[in-house]
Amino acid sequence: MPQDDPDGSRLLTSPEVGELLGAAVEHAGGTLLGWALDHVDANPQQSTTATYSATVSWPYGERAELLGVSARAGGPVPSDSRAEIFADGDREVAVWIYPNDPDLPGLARAAYTERMAEILTEHDVLGGPVAADQVRLRMIGYRPRRRAVLRVDVSRPGGQASTTLYCKVLRERVFADVVRRHEVLLAAHVPAPEVAATTHDALLLLRNVPGRPLAQAIFDPAAPCTAEQLIHLLDAMPMSVTHLERRPPWSDAVAHYAQMVTAAVPGAAGKLAWLTEQITSGLASVPLGNEPTHGDFHEGQVHVENGRIVGILDVDTVGPGRRADDLACLIAHLSTIQRMSPAQEARVHGLIRAWVPVFDTRVDPTELRLRAAAVIISLATGPFRGQEPDWEWETLRMIASAEALVRQVS
Repeated sequence: MPQDDPDGSRLLTSPEVGELLGAAVEHAGGTLLGWALDHVDANPQQSTTATYSATVSWPYGERAELLGVSARAGGPVPSDSRAEIFADGDREVAVWIYPNDPDLPGLARAAYTERMAEILTEHDVLGGPVAADQVRLRMIGYRPRRRAVLRVDVSRPGGQASTTLYCKVLRERVFADVVRRHEVLLAAHVPAPEVAATTHDALLLLRNVPGRPLAQAIFDPAAPCTAEQLIHLLDAMPMSVTHLERRPPWSDAVAHYAQMVTAAVPGAAGKLAWLTEQITSGLASVPLGNEPTHGDFHEGQVHVENGRIVGILDVDTVGPGRRADDLACLIAHLSTIQRMSPAQEARVHGLIRAWVPVFDTRVDPTELRLRAAAVIISLATGPFRGQEPDWEWETLRMIASAEALVRQVS
């Protein structure tokens, strides 16, 4: 295993990876015509997974493909055997062509309209058979080897309005726990998405919730909801949530995320080290907490309508914790929205100024800011991971937002 690149991050982000991609495509019967890095998930000193947008010539014609590669410091793991293993010198890497993700077995079915129509028909999701030409699929998000979410729009006969569902493609080992979290919240009348169907290959089909995302409504002239409503939504989760598996708060991994950001932007190492020390020492005496928490609460997870909250999404991480974690997560996400117009920026900053004082009455203000800074550092891995334009500048801007929060209480 190369000592200067144990996790494969250098290989997978360099032109050298092109030889591996070419070999994988050739093994599958095609010819690689071109490629570009699309997405990077790095776990420093342990593993790296990257995806690449590629153009491939197949016997039946030219086609755009998404290729995935995983490299690990300790060599391939059992699930890598579901991909093709290729050697690069002393290193073995797993390579696959989307949608054949080795950790998401259901994706190979969910990604095609014909197969999705079969799933909807088999589980009688819409009360009758569904044909492939009625189904439209749109990928909402794909984290290679972790999860995918697809929007499923189904046209109905006779001029009826189309039906929208969402298909979560999950890892097999987490599937049952995620389904249970939906069931626990729905039983307590928390407005989580209704489960429409579950499958043997870890597909979770969810019915659409009403309203529109808070992520859109924050730019409206009128306030989309109140801080009190956001707190009430979280406090409405049943105490049975506290018996679910505990997920570590974002702040527990601040050193890990700081290391990831430092690897991408070495010039920020000193500031990140200071932030990590301030956050870690400032929260050292705070107990874990045993309140029902969402675990990843932000504006993309809430639906609103007519000034009230009507839905909450992505409840995979629900479990015991501290309310400050959820409120801090929301502050962090609002503080790091990218590519806003001046008018949009003014509206979001206005909401932050209105909501944070209310949050300060529910949780400790110092804890809130330190935890929000920790979440921002985790989010600062995103611009590089997604290979966004100006990713280095965006990363530094996020670090500055975290620093501003910490300096308020240090």
